[in-house]
Amino acid sequence: GPPSPAPVATTIAITDIGDDLLCEIFLRLPSLPSLVRAALACRAFLHAVRSSPAFRRRFRAVHPPQILGFFNAGIHSLIPLDGRSDHDLAAAVHGSDFRFIRLPKDRDHSRCEILNGCHDRCGYVFLCNEDTNQIAAYIPLKRALYIVPCPPQETCDPHCHDFRIIFSEDDQRSFRVVCVQQKLARFSVFSSDSREWQSISWVDTSTPQHGDDGGDNCVLSPYTDTVMTEFDRLAYWKDKNTGYIVVLNTVTLQLSRMDLPQPLKDKDSTQFELGRTNAGKLCMVCADGFGATKTMIAVWIWRADGDGLDKWMQHKVFPLNTFIDVTACSAEYGVITVQVVVVIDGFVFLCIDFGSLTKFFLSFCLETENVNEFFNHTFHNDIHPYIMAWPPSLLSNK
Repeated sequence: GPPSPAPVATTIAITDIGDDLLCEIFLRLPSLPSLVRAALACRAFLHAVRSSPAFRRRFRAVHPPQILGFFNAGIHSLIPLDGRSDHDLAAAVHGSDFRFIRLPKDRDHSRCEILNGCHDRCGYVFLCNEDTNQIAAYIPLKRALYIVPCPPQETCDPHCHDFRIIFSEDDQRSFRVVCVQQKLARFSVFSSDSREWQSISWVDTSTPQHGDDGGDNCVLSPYTDTVMTEFDRLAYWKDKNTGYIVVLNTVTLQLSRMDLPQPLKDKDSTQFELGRTNAGKLCMVCADGFGATKTMIAVWIWRADGDGLDKWMQHKVFPLNTFIDVTACSAEYGVITVQVVVVIDGFVFLCIDFGSLTKFFLSFCLETENVNEFFNHTFHNDIHPYIMAWPPSLLSNK
């Protein structure tokens, strides 16, 4: 019979692929830097990512926080991960300013002192300029500087205060700075819209309230006397001498209180960090044990009990042997100190100090319990994991 007709080649343009299918493809990319490079390849790809806030949540749910390295606050430098073969990771760090040499020329960066290191997924550090008596949040990855006046406290010494900045995820030009005057539990909130500070003081009451309305939250770094954490609309503050956490709603300026778990109330001082699980639940992670030796990592989640009342419920306890050979390390180094550095999207970052300035860094997933070891090295300063924030270029605004 007659020969069959040759198949006709069809051409499919990029614009013929719908946004939903593109997002499903992008979910399978290995990392956030890979997504950035792919999205910026053409307008169709960028539109697909920008037009779906749900995609942003789904991508975060299936990818761990993107750690670019460890920020050394003492020498203003980023200790990169061994990502020489990861071109996307190298591209993300390229052009950053972790040595602070690109600050405005009229501001002597050599006199800027770091008040807060990088403790969350926004990637900022708080700076204090002794000459101008100003504070600023600086994002080295983007070279973005947010300058604000000192809060109207009785004393304007920034070293007596703890600072955090809360960005609107849809528009980072809109932000709030939260400041707490240590020891006095006096809160101040600066709004980028009004360019003004508003202050409120905490007065202890006997009726505890949970103060969590379900918004995203972040954690402030630990201090000798206080620990503060902030997440989107809420800021959490803890004094080591109290058995509860003060919660500040930065929009309404309402203060409330949430009690610590009873086992933590009974301890004189417990170092913990607040964060979110992968499902968005508020959680508390602390190194626990006896005396100077911390033998376990305890995880508590804020959720309803059998009576429907929200309270801290113990989720899991991880023996320290889950991460290291405690017996061998104790025999070689002596006392081992464990610090919970930060909790982000269900991942816990730990620093294990073996003494003699030797520190070992790792993270583990609360859901899968998978452990990711980074490195161990000798450090003379505190270092913190530097997490890549969701880039503004991938948001649906101009």
